[in-house]
Amino acid sequence: MTDLLQTPHRRFNPLTREWVLVSPQRTQRPWQGQVERTAEILPPAYDPSCYLCPGNERAGGRRNPQYESTFVFDNDFPALLPEAAAPSTGTDLLRAEGECGVCRVVCFSPRHDLTLARMSQPEIRRVVNVWAEQVEELGSKDFTHYVQVFENRGAMMGASNPHPHCQIWATQSIPDELVKESSAQAEYQKVHGRCLLCEYAKTEERLKERVVTANDEFLAVVPFWAVWPFETLVIARRHVDGLVALDESQREGLAEILRRVTIRYDNLFKTAFPYSMGFHQVPARSPGSQEWHLHAHFYPPLLRSATVRKFMVGFEMLGMPQRDITAESAAERLREMPEVHYSED
Repeated sequence: MTDLLQTPHRRFNPLTREWVLVSPQRTQRPWQGQVERTAEILPPAYDPSCYLCPGNERAGGRRNPQYESTFVFDNDFPALLPEAAAPSTGTDLLRAEGECGVCRVVCFSPRHDLTLARMSQPEIRRVVNVWAEQVEELGSKDFTHYVQVFENRGAMMGASNPHPHCQIWATQSIPDELVKESSAQAEYQKVHGRCLLCEYAKTEERLKERVVTANDEFLAVVPFWAVWPFETLVIARRHVDGLVALDESQREGLAEILRRVTIRYDNLFKTAFPYSMGFHQVPARSPGSQEWHLHAHFYPPLLRSATVRKFMVGFEMLGMPQRDITAESAAERLREMPEVHYSED
C-alpha cells in the first residue's frame, strides 16, 4: 500500500467494472479555483415560506397536512408520469423509448431545521421504515422494474428546498448504474460462487484501513475505488438484497449507521455537509436474488473545506475520474470525527 499512497495509479471498481485515476502527489497543490460562501445560518424549526413544512401550501397548489412524523406525497412536478408513455420509435442512431413511472417526495420530519445528522436514531428509524414501505408498494406496480431511493442534501447538490427530504422514483426500466452493478455482481457470483459485496465487506473489516464506522449490522467505508474525496459506501454486513427484506435489527442498525456517517460529515468541516445519497438494491422483478446485496452510496462534493469543492471537468469528463486524496486518508479523517454533532459541542 505504501506505493499506492505516494505515486499515481488507478484503482478498479468491481461494482461497475470501471477505473479511477488516483494522484496522491497532487494534494499539496495550491487552490485558486472557485470558493463557496462560508456563512451558515441555522434554519428555523418552521418556515412559513417553505412548501414542505406542515400546513403550508406547496408549489403545485396543494396544502400539506399538519403532519407530525414522516410525510409522503406524489411529486407535484414529477420527472415521470404513471400514464402510458410515448411509443418507442427511431433507428439505431436516433432511438427513443417511452418511460412511465412514479416520483414521490418523503419529508423526514415536520421540523424544517433537522437533517439526518441532527435527527435522533428513532426518528431516522421511522424514515427507514417508510423507505421499505414505499419500495414494496411502488415495486408492486405492473410497470415498475426498479425503485430508487435517493437524497440530494444541500443547495450545492441541487436541492431546491432545505427542508429535510428525499425522493423515491419507480421506473419502468432499470437505470444504467444499476445495470452495471447487477451485471458485475452476477458475474462475480457465477465465477466465485460468492456475493461480491459480502466478500468486499469482509476484506475491509480485516484490513480496517478504509473503515469509517460500523455496528453489528452495517459497515461504512470509503471504498478502495472512491471517486469523490469523502465518498462512502454503506454495506449490510449480513447478506440482504434490499430495503424490504431488512429485519428489525437491520433496520435499527441502518438508522444508527446513517446517523453516525452524516454526523461525521458535518463535523469534518463544521458545516451542513452536502451530498447525494442513494440505495442500490435488487430490481423489483428479482426478489431473492443471490447476487444482489443492499448498499448505499454517499457522494459528497466538498474537497478541502466547507468552501472548496471538487468538480468533474476536463480529463474526468473526457477520459476517466481522477482524485488526489486517497481513500485511506479520507477514511482516517472521517474515522477521527466525533459522533456528537458540532452544533451540540
